[in-house]
Amino acid sequence: MGKGIVYLVGAGPGDPKLITVRGLECIRLCDVVVYDRLASPRLLKHLKPGAEKVYVGKLPDRHTMKQEEINQLLVDLALQGKIVTRLKGGDPTIFGRVGEEAGLLREHDIPFEIVPGITSAIAVPAYAGIPVTHRDLASSMSIITGHESPDKLDRSIQWDKVTLATGTLVFLMGVAKIGYISEQLIRHGKPASTPVALVRWGTRVEQQTIVGTLETIEEQVREANFQPPAVIVVGEVVRQREQLMWYERKPLFGTRILVTRARAQASALADRIEELGGEPVEYPVIEIRESEDPAIAEQLQAAVQAADSFDWLIFTSANGVDSFFRWLRRLRVDIRRFHRAELAVVGPGTARALERYGLLAEELPETFQAEGLAEQLEARLRPGQRALLPRGDLARDVLPESLREAGVDVWAVPIYETVLAHSDDDDEVLDQLRSGAIDVITFTSSSTVTNLLERLRQQGIAAPETLLQGIAAACIGPVTAATARAAGLDVAIEPAEATIEALLDAIAAHRHDRREP
Repeated sequence: MGKGIVYLVGAGPGDPKLITVRGLECIRLCDVVVYDRLASPRLLKHLKPGAEKVYVGKLPDRHTMKQEEINQLLVDLALQGKIVTRLKGGDPTIFGRVGEEAGLLREHDIPFEIVPGITSAIAVPAYAGIPVTHRDLASSMSIITGHESPDKLDRSIQWDKVTLATGTLVFLMGVAKIGYISEQLIRHGKPASTPVALVRWGTRVEQQTIVGTLETIEEQVREANFQPPAVIVVGEVVRQREQLMWYERKPLFGTRILVTRARAQASALADRIEELGGEPVEYPVIEIRESEDPAIAEQLQAAVQAADSFDWLIFTSANGVDSFFRWLRRLRVDIRRFHRAELAVVGPGTARALERYGLLAEELPETFQAEGLAEQLEARLRPGQRALLPRGDLARDVLPESLREAGVDVWAVPIYETVLAHSDDDDEVLDQLRSGAIDVITFTSSSTVTNLLERLRQQGIAAPETLLQGIAAACIGPVTAATARAAGLDVAIEPAEATIEALLDAIAAHRHDRREP
């Protein structure tokens, strides 16, 4: 068996989108990833199927694995012929001990590559609105470890030179030593009034910032019980925060949101949450599958044969649109066979799905649910008309019943099924729910409500509604909200319109109200 290769990759400061393109490539191609707690776990979603995950992270009071053991682990895995990605927070060359890991690999003649990452020394202050250099304030910076004991700090840092050597001083891993660091800087020439900022979990949804001076910061940290990991910035650039703070002003900053919709749709919602400053936790609990029932295929075949007899082609979901066109391709049928039919949709999301196929809906209700569409169509329906409703197996009968009452010949065909999805993230999500790390759960259909509860029951949670108490449920429409309330959930967020954008706006408004004093 030949030797593998080890990629020593900087994962960036925490926000998973701050990893480099090369770093992401290394994650995607590896057989095993060795990672620590400063690397975002969301990066692991990019692993190929079957890739092994080994956690070697260190906590302030506990080391999961000693550095020497990590070094040897990388060697052992590579000698097994595996492609290994060692994922490290920030940049591996800045206090990342990459030299030790690479050194042992070289001793064993194992090929390796060092992939730089965005260091927290620069990125974390930037996310707090603090540029580490500024033309008028600081033309240089120093990056200093603050992790050692005071006697080691005195041996490794020449305080009399460092204090005044550069305009900005950035200390990594120094929260516990903030008093000693401040004392030494003042003693060696820094004014006691020099601004200081501590940024905890920078670039992440948990980001917290404390601003003070060398004279006051130790007491501020103690009063706030400010815990590591954090970056310490010392210098006049800290004053820029008042003008340049941007991340913490995003509407969903500080909000971790569980996204339960189908995987194919979850990513788009997750991207919007990230753009608004929140952190999405993708946990699809429903899966959309095309029906395999031969009877459904027969119904569609019959509908195709009678295509030019339909007056209405009505879609009640984007999934219905996509499934319908997949069926047409499978049956080798051109949509123009339905040339007589007018197009109606239940809401703008469904209308956009139809537009992707070059079609525009003639009817779009003001109320984005089946009742609204039924009311919208009422004046235009005539006895003897024929309507085709390609829809899901769990769709309500409100719309077809309303059409039949108007004398319409309704062909309601359940062309796709909504089933319970499964995931490898159950343990991680369950831990976040138990620890109170989830602020909001989004529900975009009644099935996302019922399936989330079922997934939790399958994990041994006898009363999942109790576990979810205190977590705001955000429901896209009144039907979904009614299902959630009936299940005992706290429906705190319900937008005026049943759209994703309106749902996100409502979540932002809710979180803003919660933050207001």
